[in-house]
Amino acid sequence: MLIRLVNDLVMTVLMLVAMAYHITGNTIHELIGVCLFGLFIVHNILNRRWYKTVIKGKYNGPRILKIAVNLLFLVSMVVVIISSLPISRDILPFFSIDNDMFVRQIHVLTAYWGFIFMAVHIGLSWGMIINAMRKMTGITSTSRIRTIALRVIAVLIVVYGVQTSFERNLGSKLFIYDPFGSFLTDESTMGFLIDYLSIMGIYICGTHYALKFVQKQENARDL
Repeated sequence: MLIRLVNDLVMTVLMLVAMAYHITGNTIHELIGVCLFGLFIVHNILNRRWYKTVIKGKYNGPRILKIAVNLLFLVSMVVVIISSLPISRDILPFFSIDNDMFVRQIHVLTAYWGFIFMAVHIGLSWGMIINAMRKMTGITSTSRIRTIALRVIAVLIVVYGVQTSFERNLGSKLFIYDPFGSFLTDESTMGFLIDYLSIMGIYICGTHYALKFVQKQENARDL
């Protein structure tokens, strides 16, 4: 579990940095992309048992949601990786093609969708992540104060994330080609990461609590 958490954490951070193309430049962007490809392979190897369970067991609301999001995230990452080959200029220049605008459009759009699916994917596993962190830190008891504090922090992150989403026109980037060109002037890497982490927070929190609500409804129906 520790290896999984570390691998997923590094992969998440690198994916965020990869999206900061206007800050890192092309060479670093491509190097990070190669690292992401390796971590993505490791992630799927560590979670290979999940593929065997997809066609087994009962299909309820939460399970269908998890399968759909995981498959969409998988497809988006595969498309991002494949589309990166023909537009590579530094790491794999021998794959480059002329008039690659259409491939760039696919690469950028699927990268933004992959970012959203990644956040939802994390949200679906947030309960498991929290339980794993509790075990590793030795926290076994519940604390009302800690719970309230964490929920207040979550609300602040979501509010800031919504504001940042509008400021960065994230909605349009999911449907309109933006070749890493629309960004804030004089922006730092840390500022970019904070903004996009807060946007991730919207989908992580929203998915986590939506899943809890659906699971409660399913349990009540079974009773």
